[in-house]
Amino acid sequence: MNSKDKFFVKIKDGKHICVGLDSDIKKIPKFLLKYPDPVYEFNKIIIDSTLDTAGAYKFNFAFYESNGIQGLTSLKKSIGYIGNNNFIIADAKRGDIGNTSRMYALSIFEFFKADASTINPYMGFDSLEPFLSFTEKINFILVLTSNPGSNDFQKLKTNNGLFLYQEILNKINSWNKEKNCGIVFGATQLEEIANNMDRLNNIPLLIPGIGAQGGDLQSLIKLLKQNNYRNFLINSSRGIIYKDSTELFGEAAREELLKLNNVIT
Repeated sequence: MNSKDKFFVKIKDGKHICVGLDSDIKKIPKFLLKYPDPVYEFNKIIIDSTLDTAGAYKFNFAFYESNGIQGLTSLKKSIGYIGNNNFIIADAKRGDIGNTSRMYALSIFEFFKADASTINPYMGFDSLEPFLSFTEKINFILVLTSNPGSNDFQKLKTNNGLFLYQEILNKINSWNKEKNCGIVFGATQLEEIANNMDRLNNIPLLIPGIGAQGGDLQSLIKLLKQNNYRNFLINSSRGIIYKDSTELFGEAAREELLKLNNVIT
């Protein structure tokens, strides 16, 4: 099963919650520190507890790269532990000149074996093309993010009266010839999601920003259902993986994931 098929199988099963494994050794339960690779042990327990109910797993590369070789080893092992039948997103927000982007794409798709990337469109199509050339993968392109600084550039008006993020949405529709583009749209931008349903065009949607970042899950789901928009993943990281700091953290993560799933169904 290729990566795009994995995404749509999960969606068809009604599994829309993406578990963000932003695993920080300073925040994981202390009892895990006795292991040679505490982050990997933490990830394994989260994965074991959520594998049958999660729509996807998203690894924010910064949390692993910051720990050097050990962190990258934890990342590689954790991705391998999830297995081939589950949808894995490499959240690295890459985007550079063509030959550099090609190396980033090879790292994400061929070395780490991820099913999807997050990429930054700021440098234009030639910086994204190496990722899009992996036609069986999905590439979630940053459009409008949840952080306050999104107003600095993403909501600037262009000469034709559109916001910059709307120009990006229009470009994504023209770039999506292989149906392997996705969109990152923050959950805190609910009004903008509502106003741009025609531009979203049922393209796979990765929505961060619920929970700790302030996004309202119930309002978001109501909006998506009203527009019959099914191709979405909603990411939750801290709200799931750090729900409990005791030896029962795996069970607590599972319970939180089930609660989120219940809101969607």
